[in-house]
Amino acid sequence: MFLLDIRKTLGLVMLSVAVSVAGENAADSGCADGTLIASVKFEGLEHTKPRVVERELLNKVGEPYSSEKFEAEKLRLQDLDLFTEITVACAPADPLPSHLAARASSLTYTFKEIFRWIPSPAGKETDRDGLMIGLALANLNVLGEDIRAEVQYRTSTDPFLDNNEYAFYASSPYLFGLPLGWNFEFLRTDSYDDLRGYQENSILLDLDLDYKMLPHLSLLWTIAGRDLQDAAFLPELGFGFAFDYRDSKLDTRKGVYFEYMLTHVGEGDDSDSDCLEGDCRGMGGENFWELLTDARGYFTLGRFVTGATALVRLRPGDVEFYDYYYHGGPNTFRGRGGTPIGGHEDAADSVRLGVHEALLTFEERFVLMERHAASVLGVNFFYGVQLVAGFDGSLLWDKGHPGWEDYEGAVYGGVHLVIPALDRIRFEVGYRPDRGEPAFYFGLFDKVTSSRWRSR
Repeated sequence: MFLLDIRKTLGLVMLSVAVSVAGENAADSGCADGTLIASVKFEGLEHTKPRVVERELLNKVGEPYSSEKFEAEKLRLQDLDLFTEITVACAPADPLPSHLAARASSLTYTFKEIFRWIPSPAGKETDRDGLMIGLALANLNVLGEDIRAEVQYRTSTDPFLDNNEYAFYASSPYLFGLPLGWNFEFLRTDSYDDLRGYQENSILLDLDLDYKMLPHLSLLWTIAGRDLQDAAFLPELGFGFAFDYRDSKLDTRKGVYFEYMLTHVGEGDDSDSDCLEGDCRGMGGENFWELLTDARGYFTLGRFVTGATALVRLRPGDVEFYDYYYHGGPNTFRGRGGTPIGGHEDAADSVRLGVHEALLTFEERFVLMERHAASVLGVNFFYGVQLVAGFDGSLLWDKGHPGWEDYEGAVYGGVHLVIPALDRIRFEVGYRPDRGEPAFYFGLFDKVTSSRWRSR
């Protein structure tokens, strides 16, 4: 069914590929480099306040215009996920300020805004619950301040209506004009975890902060509380830093990203510390540290985008079984789980749990169609198409250092649809040589994004 959907989707988008490819190489009708900027104007900002745009601009009044700066600020503006199109044009300054040279011009940025309110189906793909669907109402630009807020209800598709989630999300890259990004999450879960074997009834409150201290250096904080019924209240407090030299946070084409985060989870003593050797599955509290390293690198040559990522999480201390990591699915390791093609899934082969993890990915993307603006019934959006192929490496272990017995590898390929809000929809087929059978995977967001929050 999914493969049929892929063929239908590709059939539609390929109709516009030729036009899109020609348009991708067309330059914006901007100014000549060196033209002095007398003033800056905005057109098309119906729902977005001008200061949201102004803080992303690199071309300034009184300075010479630079097309290189425009390309960089265009990527920064696209990262806001508020616009389908961004263009710039020059016109003679009128009246011309006396202190500026005769070549001075007025710079006009024109924007086409993405639809703001999104009443729509909701979706989430997790390794534990598989595909979840439901209803959502989102506002991508609350009060015109680039604040995104969303409420969701999601339920499992197999078994249908058995696992349920109720969520509220809110986020913004600024707080009261300061470069302090924040992300708030409320999540109510009523779900049977068939991977770890327990019924989860929990409430999660989480606040993440990102302060841009320097252009490429951010300080990170996280504070969270999780009330897990039949277990304990699990507080979390973390601090870290990130170096970000990517050209864009969404659909990155070049640059590197490195993040280190140290978080403490739980409190008190291990309630199962007196257990003898064996299966101690009491729903007690936890008390451990998590040392996270997230490294990403990207390089582009023509339409080929090469990416390599590594996510490593070490957890010294007391980690209970309900928080063990699982590897298998579109968000972790595309060689386990999934929907078998021409075969039957071995349920026992699908369960692999561990305290510590390392996820390694090497991926090659071919940009079949660049981001392409579209409008249907007055609703503005964009879409793009990328072909992907890559390699997944998985390390999952309980104690000490990992060995080769803890390692698995798989290759995969597929099609990614680049869209607003969700970043991308992924249709992929993975193949693990030692298993000898391909499996289909469906995922939302980039894998490096979903790997970070998949356990929730």
